[in-house]
Amino acid sequence: MPLTKEQKKNIVKELKDNIAEQKTMVFVSVKGLKASELFDLRKQLKELNCLLLVAKKTLLKIALKEKKIELNEKGLEGQVALIFGFEDELTPAKTAYNFSLKNENLKILGSFLENKFRNLEDTINLAKIPSKQELLAKIIGSIKAPISDFANLLQGNIKGLVYVLSAIKR
Repeated sequence: MPLTKEQKKNIVKELKDNIAEQKTMVFVSVKGLKASELFDLRKQLKELNCLLLVAKKTLLKIALKEKKIELNEKGLEGQVALIFGFEDELTPAKTAYNFSLKNENLKILGSFLENKFRNLEDTINLAKIPSKQELLAKIIGSIKAPISDFANLLQGNIKGLVYVLSAIKR
């Protein structure tokens, strides 16, 4: 059943609102995905403060054009869905990439980050970058390593002194 003009306006308005708030958008093809798989993906994304919207390409093009974003429709094949990231720039790409590894029907088409469209390769490379939490943990580990090594070195001297004193006592 075709959408009414009012329904189309509501979809375009929702797309424009989400485009205005997003930090990144990932374009995926959901052709061939079962409803339960799409539900699982939406659930994962919702927990990460992301949103998945399935939209017709013509409505998507209208919403993007009104936000002054040019869209190349040739790269978008199948039924297109948009994953919006509102907090972190990498989370939508990571989640889509990890989901596509488990389910071959989800195909990443590209992304929009920092006012620039990224192709499939760039999007996958973004998905492989460690998360902010992982990078912070590595930095903290690097900062902590010399301090803990120094503490272990000092403990070694104290242990050595204790061994010498116990040997003298005997």
